[in-house]
Amino acid sequence: MDGNRRYARSLRMDTAEGHSMGFESLKKILAVCYQMGVSSVTLYAFSIENFKRSKYEVDALMDIAKTSLMQLCQHGDMMDQYGCRIRILGQRGMISPDVLEFCNRAEEITKRNTKAILNVCFPYTSRAEITSALQSIVRSYENGHLDPETIDEQTVEEHLFTQNSPPVDLLIRTSGVERLSDFLLWQVCI
Repeated sequence: MDGNRRYARSLRMDTAEGHSMGFESLKKILAVCYQMGVSSVTLYAFSIENFKRSKYEVDALMDIAKTSLMQLCQHGDMMDQYGCRIRILGQRGMISPDVLEFCNRAEEITKRNTKAILNVCFPYTSRAEITSALQSIVRSYENGHLDPETIDEQTVEEHLFTQNSPPVDLLIRTSGVERLSDFLLWQVCI
């Protein structure tokens, strides 16, 4: 889900149309991944920084998110076909209730699938993920469930949004951009 806006602008298309085309490409890529036996895919669907874009574009992205999640989860569609479970990773409190309902429904529909995982980072930044992990660790300490002397890298990993996901083997920027853009910064360093 990378470079859709730049792609649309290069063809003088509406940015929302570029985002829709990006989702169609994503479905094809996911099918190839799951056919090849990839057990976990994590995609950066929406950065917290994207909320700074125009209301028109943010609203279009939210509408695309709702429709895309339901398309992925339709009975007999890709998620069932490949036994894939959807997990929404990110700052759920920033999502409007109508979009959050679709996120929750997608997770509920696919929760029994056990062959593969599709992590959808939405809305997400690595800085927010690491901050959230640290806050969770502090709460565990305050509740008496954690000795500060035992905190190590594994403790942090257990509190990240991506907990219970396999390590990152490969990070691909489909747009060709060569920066990480605040995506999986902790995970790609390991």
